[in-house]
Amino acid sequence: MRRLFWLGMGLGAGATAAVMTGRWARRQAQALAPPTLARQAGRAARDTGALLAEALADFRRGMSERESEIRAALDRTPGPD
Repeated sequence: MRRLFWLGMGLGAGATAAVMTGRWARRQAQALAPPTLARQAGRAARDTGALLAEALADFRRGMSERESEIRAALDRTPGPD
């Protein structure tokens, strides 16, 4: 009786492990499939583009502010007459 119990436990554990391993392998194969990788690369490129556009906008805003400060300082400075 005891051997039969442990045989059943072993078969159940083996079947469970086989199903879980099969599901994991299928998910990994799907994650590494070319369409999935292309979609991830496209998302990364879009995100990078958005970050670069935001950085460029910040740079231009800062450049404009600094230019205004310099022009204001030059306008206050008496020139050689």
